[in-house]
Amino acid sequence: MEHLRVGLVGYGTSGRGIHTRLLKEVGQHVTVVVTRTRGDQVKADWPRAVVVPDVPGLLQHATGLDLVVVASPTGQHAADVARLLDAGLPVLVDKPLATTEKAASELVRLATRHGGRLTVFHNRRWDPEQLTLRAVLERGELGRVHRFERRWERFRPVPLQRWKELDPDAGGLLLDLGSHLVDSAIQLFGPVATVSAELRAITTPAVDDVFLALQHVPDAEGHAVISHLSAGALVGAPGPRTRVLGDKGAFLVTHFEGEATPFEGLDARRGVPPHEAWLVRGAEMTPVPAAPGGHADLYRAVVRWAAGDGPAPVNPLDAVHVARVLDAAKVAAAEGHAVKLA
Repeated sequence: MEHLRVGLVGYGTSGRGIHTRLLKEVGQHVTVVVTRTRGDQVKADWPRAVVVPDVPGLLQHATGLDLVVVASPTGQHAADVARLLDAGLPVLVDKPLATTEKAASELVRLATRHGGRLTVFHNRRWDPEQLTLRAVLERGELGRVHRFERRWERFRPVPLQRWKELDPDAGGLLLDLGSHLVDSAIQLFGPVATVSAELRAITTPAVDDVFLALQHVPDAEGHAVISHLSAGALVGAPGPRTRVLGDKGAFLVTHFEGEATPFEGLDARRGVPPHEAWLVRGAEMTPVPAAPGGHADLYRAVVRWAAGDGPAPVNPLDAVHVARVLDAAKVAAAEGHAVKLA
């Protein structure tokens, strides 16, 4: 595998907690980091890295970079990515690409003028549950699916004091977790035709309670899947992580990344082999082993793409469609009616 010289914009929860971990896992080297307050952490993780306070400072080292990862706060994505693309650098930007469809589309147009050197960190496509569900669907074990449900729920009655909770424009669960949820639904069941939504800010200035109902574009026979997607920070009894209903049975994921759930007992029963999910037909439950793969595979694909040896792992136009759905959700929630996209 190629060894890239990577620039990293932002060194918070995403930059250090996610991207640094994955970059180390796939054997890459961060050489320049943009941060104003976390220089000591950078030196602990990447002793040879140069620390700069802003993107213009990073661009002074542009000739020594093969890839830049943007993990700055969402509200800064558009400005940061535009500067990097104008400098001719390949860019991987954390989701969401931008706060609106208009801003996301402008970045894609800019990338096109610079040779298409833009991709988006929709890493949840590489979640074990997503990979396992895709394999189950490809095998036809659920028959014809009519409903997809996914929840990203937790009980956090005392919110964290950070920009994601405090910024009502660029923060909140709709843009944060909603981006993942919508992208997952589209990847499985196709483009969205109609959006309905309920959005509330219960404990924070930013939205912390999200429910989306998406109708996907019908297939050639006129059959359309409905996706119900929810994200909440004040959910004392989180529902099952994923439930997919088809005419031959259901796919059920009860747990997710250590979040507390009242369904833990299903997975803790004696004699149950290691598994990612269940195939359920009434009282009949069959464990489904996890499909191979994980988030590091996304970074391996990014490395090949940045080195010119493969396609972008995520087409940025996909992120534009996600942004369009999220924009429509804001309108639907504010006006109290479904919004048609197609």
